[in-house]
Amino acid sequence: MSEPTPEVYEQGKGMDAHNQVMREIRARKEASYDPHEPTRVWLDEDNTPTGVTESLTIILNTGGCRWARAGGCTMCGYVAESVDGGSVSHDALMDQIDVCLAHEADRADEPAELIKIYTSGSFLDEREVGAETRRAIAETFADRERIVVESLPDFVDREKIADFTRHGLHTDVAIGLETATDRVRHDCVNKYFDFADFEDACAEAAAADADAGGDADAGVKTYLLMKPPFLAESEAVADMISSIERCAAVEGCHTVSMNPCNVQRYTMVDELYFRDGYRPPWLWSVAHVLEETADVDAIVVSDPVGHGSDRGPHNCTECDDLVQKAIKDFGLRQDPSVFSQVSCECEATWEAVMELEASYNQPLVR
Repeated sequence: MSEPTPEVYEQGKGMDAHNQVMREIRARKEASYDPHEPTRVWLDEDNTPTGVTESLTIILNTGGCRWARAGGCTMCGYVAESVDGGSVSHDALMDQIDVCLAHEADRADEPAELIKIYTSGSFLDEREVGAETRRAIAETFADRERIVVESLPDFVDREKIADFTRHGLHTDVAIGLETATDRVRHDCVNKYFDFADFEDACAEAAAADADAGGDADAGVKTYLLMKPPFLAESEAVADMISSIERCAAVEGCHTVSMNPCNVQRYTMVDELYFRDGYRPPWLWSVAHVLEETADVDAIVVSDPVGHGSDRGPHNCTECDDLVQKAIKDFGLRQDPSVFSQVSCECEATWEAVMELEASYNQPLVR
């Protein structure tokens, strides 16, 4: 990508312009949400540093991401599902936890060893989840093996992580880095921090790991975004391969989760999509990146949301489920040979897109 001139970052341009557009789009939201009900909860299984385990994923309904309320990321519509008013009380958040525990009890024979808690913002931002609630949640899940909590790098602090590790909980901080390329993160994703800030957060998690004294470990699970807006398919693939390699080389980062972009409501990506200016990534691209990075020193996984739909990562519809199954299988076994077992005529179309599509003419194929 070409380098921008300093003028594009002046007020009214660049990130400031992105934020203004995003605020206008998000203002169209009409729905309201119950502060006593979680946004989502589900059971699954995940690959962790200690092996594959059953997981309970919780998306708490908080007051929403601080950055999203300023404008936020071009692809993220989760703030539109947050509670009006910008904050949720301790009692209401704990009610949400109770709902999630009841959901688990109804559907699982045994409690999940892995708990994943997201807020569509930053769990470690005390404007979203206060210290009292954070400590109560840590105590609630003290009998589990591992917990994942989501945060922007700014809020990663060894003392906050210690609220979990002191209970013997192996603790991972999930950081939405999106890409290791600062230019792409700033101009395509509209995220304000640099890769160096991510490295600092990994160092803070590593320090928390040392402080835990062996009773529990602490580390980072990095989330990357496959194909943000304004990138051609081949550019997005090259950026993901480079980003996974760079993240895996950072001490403290043990898992990289590549999230193929999907089209969410009340986002800039949604606006582009309806103007034929954006296509979610091909599932062939996801498979290719996983194959190319299978030997890095980290667990690399991907769970394409909305696969097979026009608004989610897809191929031709005929092979979507098979390729998705191979991607999920790779995440559990880390064996790239799974991709040799799937094929489709549309792979030739994907190869042509990779060769011919450029940023100024994408998407070449819908």
